[in-house]
Amino acid sequence: MKYNRVGIIGLGIMGRGICTALVAHGIRTIGLDIRPESFAQAKTQIEAGLAQLGNSSDWQPLFEEATDLTSLADCDFVIENLPEELALKRKIIASLEEVVRPETPIASNTSALPITLLQQGMKHPERIVGMHWAEPCHLTQFLEIIRGDETSAETAESAAALGRMVGKDPTIVLRDVPGFIVNRLAYAMYREAFWMLENGVADVETIDRTFIAGFSIWANVAGPFRWMDLTGLPAYAEAMARLLPELSQATEVPPLMRELVDSGALGIANGRGFYQYSEEEAEAWRQKIVANVKMVHSLHASEDRGSPR
Repeated sequence: MKYNRVGIIGLGIMGRGICTALVAHGIRTIGLDIRPESFAQAKTQIEAGLAQLGNSSDWQPLFEEATDLTSLADCDFVIENLPEELALKRKIIASLEEVVRPETPIASNTSALPITLLQQGMKHPERIVGMHWAEPCHLTQFLEIIRGDETSAETAESAAALGRMVGKDPTIVLRDVPGFIVNRLAYAMYREAFWMLENGVADVETIDRTFIAGFSIWANVAGPFRWMDLTGLPAYAEAMARLLPELSQATEVPPLMRELVDSGALGIANGRGFYQYSEEEAEAWRQKIVANVKMVHSLHASEDRGSPR
């Protein structure tokens, strides 16, 4: 598959990150946003991202600014990165269908919205697919490809092929369930972390430290099923019988989370969250994440080189 032009709708943090990933691999990228300041922010992020990759190529000709959907008419693939609002995403996809070729795949970058709902009522639902990216988009290998009820196999493979072209290890989610794979696992963990905090099991810092010490043993090299294989299945079956009935089954947003959000806390974006951050501390944590992603990427690359052919 060849992608001469890829359109990116929405140049927020994720949109800018996807632009960086595309440009870094020599793909001509059309970035669309209605906010004039977004283009300068996108160029700054692309420049910084390429520097992290050690890429000093002349990338400017690969990035084109656009403020109208008609600029995407000749794109071979389009990815929308609008906020997680179903009506808004449906509106932009419907408008996009009037502009691009009938066979052009349209992807929605979403972390939880059902793709099937985005397809309903569209002219060509078979070419609509989900793509769940992760920050920093230009460094992470993670990418989920989500098939809605009407997404064709060809569209899913087209999205996966684009992911592989920009250095991802895409996984295709066969059933369109809310949260897909990684977020269903993650939010089960978040829910249990809140239960322990609310019930006095441990404080925030202790829960975080224990998680890092425990999961870092294996999370970079094995998933949950592999880990159970490696460490003995019978013990897990016994533990499940005792522990599963004890785990949280809460269905409401935890009160502490609601309190923080309602108070305006954004995490490192404004220095207030479960922890407090100075600007220097926030930047240090951002760099720590980047360094960790690079380390994991290097580890996996080394494993690939050592694999038998």
